[in-house]
Amino acid sequence: MIEVRFHGRGGQGVVVASEILANAAFNMGFEVASFPFFGVERRGAPVTAFTRIDTSPIRIRSSIYEPDYVVVLDSSLLKGVDVLEGLKRGGTVFINYPDGRRLPSLPGGFKYFTLDATSIAAAHGIGSKVTPIVNTAIMGGFSRICDDVSLEAMLESILGKAPVKKEENVAAAREAYERTREVSI
Repeated sequence: MIEVRFHGRGGQGVVVASEILANAAFNMGFEVASFPFFGVERRGAPVTAFTRIDTSPIRIRSSIYEPDYVVVLDSSLLKGVDVLEGLKRGGTVFINYPDGRRLPSLPGGFKYFTLDATSIAAAHGIGSKVTPIVNTAIMGGFSRICDDVSLEAMLESILGKAPVKKEENVAAAREAYERTREVSI
């Protein structure tokens, strides 16, 4: 079973990102489960969402405590939330982080990938210039680091889930796929 935990803020599309991943995996023939966890429900508040992917039926209905992947849509959460809590040894961390800036000190034992999803979303006019919605860019990048979900399946899922600007969302995901990079810690 592949378990993915998403961390972001309300308004960034965290829940939709988890649904896009689940839909893409489902379309590839996997069994899936996707669900959010809300604390204080307001724009800008921390939001967590979860996706499970397996070849067998998924009967677990709890939060994900030991993920294989952690996806961080807002890098400011690295300071206030333990996004790495429970991440399996050798697990993968994918962070929306500005190009050209050095990551803060993070523990070893994990694979780290970054993508400037904010600038990609802004360049494609997704959301506003002040508050770009980064979920589709993040999911394009995620398909680069997760061998189990293809870019084609992710793009098809984005077309089905994006409420507006479908072509722009697909273009952002394609660009993100190309720009996702592994970083050394």
